[in-house]
Amino acid sequence: MREGEVLYFDKPLTWTSFDLVNKFRYRVCRRMGIKKLRVGHAGTLDPLATGVMILCTGRATKQIDILQAGTKEYIATIRLGATTPTYDRESEPDAFFPYEHITRETVLDILPRFVGEIEQVPPVFSAVRVDGRRAYDLARKGQEIVLKARILQIDEIELLNFSLPLITLRIVCSKGTYIRALARDIGEALQSGGYLEALQRTRVGDARIEDCLSIEDLEQWFDRLGFANEPEFDMQPKSLSALVPANTNN
Repeated sequence: MREGEVLYFDKPLTWTSFDLVNKFRYRVCRRMGIKKLRVGHAGTLDPLATGVMILCTGRATKQIDILQAGTKEYIATIRLGATTPTYDRESEPDAFFPYEHITRETVLDILPRFVGEIEQVPPVFSAVRVDGRRAYDLARKGQEIVLKARILQIDEIELLNFSLPLITLRIVCSKGTYIRALARDIGEALQSGGYLEALQRTRVGDARIEDCLSIEDLEQWFDRLGFANEPEFDMQPKSLSALVPANTNN
C-alpha cells in the first residue's frame, strides 16, 4: 500500500472528497498498524454528488495529474423552473420560472448546442481561484465575483428521462466541466431556470462505477485477510475485483 496503489471508490452522498480520503486513510492506517499514509484523489466531487473517485496511495500519487485528465461520464438530473445560488440543492431556490412550455422535443432541440467545444462560466460557489483565493470563500462573504468563461469539451449529451420538471441526462465531458453550470445553462436555453437535482459520476477514464468499492467493502476485505499484515492487492474476492491499479495509458 505504501509503495503505491490506485483504487476506485464510490463516494457516498453528502461526503466531501476529502471526507473519503480521510476516512480511507484512517481505516487503512488503523487496520495495518501504521501511523502515516500518503493519499490523494484524482478529481473532486461535490458533497451532493455520488460516484467514481480515484484514490492514489504512496508513490502512485504521482499519477494523479494523468488520472484526473481522463474523460468523465455523469448521470445528471436537472430540475427546471427554478434557480439556486449554488446551481444545486445545496442552497434554496432564489427565483422561479415557468416550464410548462418545455417539451421533450424542445430539450432534444437545444442539447446539441452544448456538444463539442463550448465556453462555460464556472459557478461562483466553486474552487476556482480569484486573486489567490477560492471563489466560494468570496461568494460566502457576499462579495460580487465575475468569473471568466473557460473552453471545455463535451463529447456526448443524451436525454435519458423526461418527466417535468425533471430531466435526466448522460453527459460525457472533459476535465474541468461543471455539471452545475451546465444545468444553469440548459435551463436558460429552455427559456426557464434550472439547477442540479442529483449527480452521479459513472466513469473517470477507465474507472467505471461498477468497478468501485465502498468504504464498507474495504472493511470486509480487511476482515477476510486479517489486519496483521499488509494486504496483497492481487488477492481479489469476486465482489471486490476493483482493487487493482488503474490503466493510465489513456
